[in-house]
Amino acid sequence: MRKANDKTLKDAIAQMLQVYKIKRRFDETAIAAHWPDLVGKSVANRTKELFIRDRKLFLKIESSVIKNELMLIRSQIIQKINEEAGDVIVQEIIFL
Repeated sequence: MRKANDKTLKDAIAQMLQVYKIKRRFDETAIAAHWPDLVGKSVANRTKELFIRDRKLFLKIESSVIKNELMLIRSQIIQKINEEAGDVIVQEIIFL
């Protein structure tokens, strides 16, 4: 039987991430881990570098064709990332 102040594990972890101010870093790491799911394996395999700093997603793509395609759909990628995270993690994509 649950007590009134009991929390689910999910709620407890979310609270811990907020208290220790590591939620944003956790979300950023999750984006890198889920990059193949977000853009597909063929694009992920050509992604040589991916990191987030100051709400900017920095990408280094080895194929100029794929890089151009991603430039065209960058707003959709940003929206997908933020929806997945449930927060505004990325506001801009910068290609290196």
